Amino acid sequence: MQTTRILFIGAGRMAQAIVHGLVQQNDEPVWDITVTNRANSKRLTALKERYGVRTVTDWSGEVTKSDVIVLAMPPEDHAEVLTVLHGLVETQLVVSVAAGIGVSGLAQALKPETSVAWVMPNTAAGIGESMTLYACGQHVTGAQHATLTALLSGLGRYQACSEAQIRGLTAITGSASAFVFRMAQVLEQMAMTYGIEEKAARMMVGQMMLGSAKLILAGGQPLALADEVTTPGGVTAAGIAVLEEGRMDDLIHRAVLAANERADQLRVSQDP
Repeated sequence: MQTTRILFIGAGRMAQAIVHGLVQQNDEPVWDITVTNRANSKRLTALKERYGVRTVTDWSGEVTKSDVIVLAMPPEDHAEVLTVLHGLVETQLVVSVAAGIGVSGLAQALKPETSVAWVMPNTAAGIGESMTLYACGQHVTGAQHATLTALLSGLGRYQACSEAQIRGLTAITGSASAFVFRMAQVLEQMAMTYGIEEKAARMMVGQMMLGSAKLILAGGQPLALADEVTTPGGVTAAGIAVLEEGRMDDLIHRAVLAANERADQLRVSQDP
């Protein structure tokens, strides 16, 4: 079976989620995983014990041995690492999972013709249910693209996009999960007012959302699904009327735009 050597620079939450996804896979490629981070030796030890991965403290000597290099550190730490990688990377695929970096940022920092990709998972990556967006640089080969999608499949679903699309869509696939959680919290609290314990209320709301999501993923058009639930003049229609009176659609639209505007502001502040 094909073995792909992958180096993680950074061992935080997202790196752990990807490693977890990789070790669960039974198909090709077989992953030979090495993980490093700046200073947290306890985290490296925990990863080694849980997943059987190799851990190192000096990653520079691992670059030439690797097929894929995943930059899983905060955006502000990329510049230093990319400076070192510039002199070491040859044919490897370099992947960043940091917000704001982008394919163009990686390409500018590394040698011409370096294979780069930008990956934006969401918070559900840790349970294998992420909606991950990704963009590839122009020098990514077909084989490297196949390796990248094999990596992403361990996180959940994924979608190829342009860099510009990722910058806009992250508010929908990433930030909007917090909007959903806030709605879930309100519904959970309402359920508890009817004498339901918190654990049961959370299960009820979570299952309702899971079932609704599965209907959409099965091909249902959201508005048509809503209409199926809503009998004219019925109880659901009364609730929908309140949401429409409160301009729910406009609020969601504004929330997405606000998230994107703030992301643009942060990206500009990080630019040299």
